[in-house]
Formats: sequence, structure tokens, C-alpha cells
Amino acid sequence: MNTFTLIFIAALTISVAVRIWLALRHLHYVASHRNAVPAAFSDAITLTQHHKAADYTLAKTRLSFLQIALEAALLLAFTLGGGLQWLDDTLTGVVASDMARNILLIGSVILIGAAVELPLDLYRKFVIENRFGFNTLTPKRFLLDMLMQTTLGVLLGLPLLFAVLWLMQTAGALWWLYAWLVWVGFNLTLLAIYPTFIAPLFNRFEPMENGTLKSRIEQLLQKCGFTAQGLFVMDGSKRSSHGNAYFTGFGKTKRIVLFDTLLSHLEADEVEAVLAHELGHFKRRHVIKRMAWVFAASLAVLWTLNWLMTQTWFFSGLNVTNQNTGVALVLFFLVLPVFTFLLQPLTSLYSRKHEFEADQYAAVQTRAHSLISALTKLYRDNAATLTPDPLYAMFYNSHPDAQQRIAHLQRAAHN
Repeated sequence: MNTFTLIFIAALTISVAVRIWLALRHLHYVASHRNAVPAAFSDAITLTQHHKAADYTLAKTRLSFLQIALEAALLLAFTLGGGLQWLDDTLTGVVASDMARNILLIGSVILIGAAVELPLDLYRKFVIENRFGFNTLTPKRFLLDMLMQTTLGVLLGLPLLFAVLWLMQTAGALWWLYAWLVWVGFNLTLLAIYPTFIAPLFNRFEPMENGTLKSRIEQLLQKCGFTAQGLFVMDGSKRSSHGNAYFTGFGKTKRIVLFDTLLSHLEADEVEAVLAHELGHFKRRHVIKRMAWVFAASLAVLWTLNWLMTQTWFFSGLNVTNQNTGVALVLFFLVLPVFTFLLQPLTSLYSRKHEFEADQYAAVQTRAHSLISALTKLYRDNAATLTPDPLYAMFYNSHPDAQQRIAHLQRAAHN
């Protein structure tokens, strides 16, 4: 057996085992803390609401076991099971053009992966979300969203895929650098057009009505030195009762978006504090920093792919004999998560650091107690667990856990 085959099997076994172990820990930890509301939240969240959050978390975590198993089975089917080799052989027999065959191969793998994921997505949205009273999405809307996402994926992704494959085949030894430049340009363009051209295809965005809240927000924006194209309310309630707020775009396309569900749940000072948190990400240049890390990582990834394309053991170790660009691209991105999973705590830690910094900014620009009140309501209304397993959170949570976050804000309020 190829040495890389053994390495791949070992890495897959470790990643699956760790994911299962973390999920089991999370189940046990949440269940064992189900019958007591943490002291910091005892005045605002009832035991019944705490039970709901625990049960919601347990239901989602149990579903993750099936997702882990399906992902591992699909990966093995494509690699050691010979699925990718069979797909490429089949397409080679019916498609003469190398470019068309590679595009169809990649499209087929994406389609198969989406088909495997679809039942889990349906169960998540129409069973779990329904059971806990969050889903407002109709089957018709779900189907329309899926068709729209597929159409956009083809219209936007196909030119990018064509450009990358063409560079891989024709640009010589530095194709990975040129492909990276194309990738960066594509992402920056997407960020620029998303607020005004893509997001409105899925949701309705209406300018916030004049009133006390709008005046307070405009004063906050002026105080923070933030200029935006507009302040909009999004009809998030047509898909879910979960609330949120965000800003999107860059340069002249920046806009601030508040979910209608958020406005219905929070008081004016709480909305202002949540928005100040989002502005904290902007003022602390978190978006730019994350983009820089993503672009740097993507450059390293493309360089690694360029090297692996020339290594016969990479293909043979994964039970593939056809060493063309399309197969290399698919194979690489199929197995990459297996070898990078154990690095996930680092990216989560970096994200949580940014959340603490944004909270600190909000505490200075508004009132820490207003943000504490807003977050408490959001935890309650979104049924977010107040007691995640620490190791599970270390791997997966992009935000600090509720108790750490409130304690941090309480310290800020007394400084």
C-alpha cells in the first residue's frame, strides 16, 4: 500500500475521531448543565428558556454525527473507492475537450456533494428549526433559494473556474500566482457587488424609517467616523426568527443592515450597542485583517497544489491514475480539510479575539450594560446555549461563549 494512502487513512481517522469525541463531549456537557441557569443570566433567562436552548443544541449536535459519517463516506468513495477515477474515465469517453471535461468533472463532484447534503439540510430546517419555533421558511421559498443559489453559482463560478483551469494548463510554472491574482480580484469584486446586486435577489432591503432609532444610529455613525451608502432593514423573518445585524461591502458600497427580527426583539439602546459592536469590527480593521489572512492562506494553498500536481504518489495514494488538472484540483480540495482540521482552533481563537475587541469598542462608544442586555436577549431568543463544552467551543466557536463575553463586558463597564 502506498505510504501516502496510510497517511491519508490515519489523518482521516484522527479527524473523524476527534470530531466525534468533541460532539460527544458537547452533548454530555450541555446535558449535564441543562437544569441550572448560569448565575450571570438567572435574572433574564428562565429555566424553561435554558432548557429550550440546551435541547436545541443537543438536537443540532446529534445531527452532526450523521454529517460526519456522510462526509467521511463520500470522501472515501471519491478517493480510495475509485469514484473520482470512474467519473473522469466516464467523462473522457464522452467529452473530447479537456476544458469541458474538467469543468464537468468538478461540477459533478459539487452536485453529488450537494445531493448528499440536501437531506440533512432539509431535516435541519424543516424538522429541528420547526420543532423549536425558528423556521419561517416555506418549501417553495427553500426551492427558489436553492435554484437561485445554483444559478448564481454557475454564472459567477463558471468564469472563475474556466480562468483557473486555463491558467493551470497554459500559464507555466507560475500559474498558481496568476490564479491567485484572479482569485483575489474575484473576491474583491464580489464584495463590491454583493450589497447592491446579489443580496437583494434573496431579501428585501428597505431604508430605515425616520425616527428616534434612526437618529441615534446616525449620531453613532458620525461619532465613529463611519460613512455608509445607507441604513437598511432586511426581511430576515421570511426565513427565520433568528435576529442579526451586519455591515457589508467596502468603499462607497458599504451599507448597514439590521434584521427586522432584531428590531422587534431589542430596545433602541440595545440595537445601538449591537451596531456599535459591528462598527468595532470595521474600526479595528478586522475585515481587512481577515481578508489578508485568507488571501495569504489561499496563496500558500495554490502553491501547495502546484507542487502536488507533479507528485505521482499524491494521485496513486488516493487511488487515481489520471493526472490531469481537473482531477488534481478536485482531489486536492477534497482531502485538504482532513489535513487542516486540527488547525481549526487557531482560526477560531483569532475570530474570538476580534469579537472581544469589537465588544470593547462598543462598550466605549455606547454602554456596556446595553450590549450585555442585547446579547442576553439574543442568546435567549435564538436559544443559544449558555454552557458549551470548552474544548468543543475552542474548535468550533467563532464567538466567545456567553459567560466569558458577559464577564468581559462587565469588567469593561467598571473601568
